[in-house]
Amino acid sequence: MIDRSQLIEAVLEIAANAASAIMDIYGSDFDVELKDDRTPLTQADRAAHAIIVEGLGHLSPRLPVLSEESADHEVENRRQWDEFWLVDPLDGTKEFVKRNGEFTVNIALIERHKPVLGVVNAPALDAVYAGADTLGAFKRIGGTLTPIEVLRPAAEPLRIVGSRSHASPELVAFLETIGPHEIKPMGSSLKICLVAEGEADLYPRLGPTSEWDTAAAEAILISAGGSMMDLMGQPFAYNAGETLLNPHFLAMGDDIRDRLPCLRNG
Repeated sequence: MIDRSQLIEAVLEIAANAASAIMDIYGSDFDVELKDDRTPLTQADRAAHAIIVEGLGHLSPRLPVLSEESADHEVENRRQWDEFWLVDPLDGTKEFVKRNGEFTVNIALIERHKPVLGVVNAPALDAVYAGADTLGAFKRIGGTLTPIEVLRPAAEPLRIVGSRSHASPELVAFLETIGPHEIKPMGSSLKICLVAEGEADLYPRLGPTSEWDTAAAEAILISAGGSMMDLMGQPFAYNAGETLLNPHFLAMGDDIRDRLPCLRNG
């Protein structure tokens, strides 16, 4: 495998190429289809998928790529993969369709069920995040990768980031249990990135997500000193189950488990 620093630079470039294609379509009168699960699909999803798969194939030919837009037959053997790329070519397609800018390109490297490297590119917001287990976490500002880290101790009141398109009764009930807090809505994997850079303390996700939605941002969060766990306090294991659906989870900067009733009671 390529040195981590070289690898992350190469993945940043691949993500930037996909982001450029997305933005070309973002400014056009694009069509929107519905997949079998009733989630939207656009030309941007397909274009970014093709660019990323080709780029990662040249970068590391021996590693398979699992993308949200992969055909079913391409992932039949995924449970046998110990190391692979996990990709969401356009995370936040609903935000893309709404044209609010809160969508991302997500690319993660998974090793032994853990995300060890991640890149999240938010092209409409001119924000790029990256992280790796041996390098730390970074945000690209003005062409330079600047180190980021979670906030310790967590702010008072807690700063919570929530989904703009997927608010749920479960989230409302959760927020009622944790005392004073401020909440900021945000779309896509940017929510986890905000925790990683210390702009939020907690992202509770009490609704459906898939592994490609979270892997890249979790790699960044962990590299920034944070953590992500299910509601029993257990870490995620990628590509370890029958499906690629995530459990409900909490992404946090400082370890605030003692302040969260759902974990104290778990």
